[in-house]
Amino acid sequence: MAEQKAIIGGFFSLELPEGTEYHDQALHLNSARYGLEYVLRVRGYKKIYLPAYICDSVLQPIRRLHVAYAFYRIDENFAPIFDHALEDGASFLYVNYFGINGSNSWSVCQNLKAVIIDNTHAFFERPLPGIDTLYSPRKFFGVPDGGYLYTNAEKPLILTPDPSYYRFDALLKQIDLGSVAAEPLFEQNEAYLNTCGMHAMAHATQRLLKSIDSHRTRKRRNTNFRFLHEQIGRFNQLHANFSELNGPLCYPFLIEQGKQLKERLLQTHIFINDYWEEVASRVPASSFECYLSENLVALPIDQRYGKTEMQVIAHVVKDFLA
Repeated sequence: MAEQKAIIGGFFSLELPEGTEYHDQALHLNSARYGLEYVLRVRGYKKIYLPAYICDSVLQPIRRLHVAYAFYRIDENFAPIFDHALEDGASFLYVNYFGINGSNSWSVCQNLKAVIIDNTHAFFERPLPGIDTLYSPRKFFGVPDGGYLYTNAEKPLILTPDPSYYRFDALLKQIDLGSVAAEPLFEQNEAYLNTCGMHAMAHATQRLLKSIDSHRTRKRRNTNFRFLHEQIGRFNQLHANFSELNGPLCYPFLIEQGKQLKERLLQTHIFINDYWEEVASRVPASSFECYLSENLVALPIDQRYGKTEMQVIAHVVKDFLA
């Protein structure tokens, strides 16, 4: 078949800066959850251990492939409470929570085999050698879909791209009319990703990711995180290493009145994500995970914002605590 020639001239497309993807060496998929499905397929795992503190969406590929699963607990340092060897054919997934638990990821990989590291909260963390590692650019940037996977598994799966151009409407409507007006479209896109199946990343999504200034993004997130920690860190009940930052997802703020603080923030038009209501059905009501799901406040620190917005957040938090 004759090779299609590139067209010269014609309509203009979006004009975006031409850069290099941060994870240009990874496999490109349409979502991180399909990255997990990819690993389960090529590795042939029959069972997977998951932290109880995790989103229900991770169960979609596991159930679709009829892989057995069991939940394990985490301690107050977000380290796994797990003291036995894995069975043959089993794998162990650990989440680098909020992008500040890289040391736990390293420890898990030293102590267990068949580990999968979920870096969907830690876009800028590089994968450990030989470890299957997942990333979700949608949690960090304005893209309609996309996921990255590092794996050294042999016999790669052949995937076709899933075009994303017709799902840019949520991103564009948000620019024109704001977040509230665009929210239904974002929810529609999320519903689509739940059911569309595993594909390669769309060309349009990859082109957007090539246009992102990763250095600026990481630096801004680190700066915003440090500012909030300086302002309200003394009230934070979390036990975590806040000194070594690498573009974290958010500023995780844990207090006894976290549920009420989330309501106050919403009243002042500061929107935050909940992590995760479904956890309560997996663990005792007195557990650390249950306490997290109810009271952890994931304060936004992303690259859209600077010191002015961080001062607003800090003021609302301090006013609430007072």
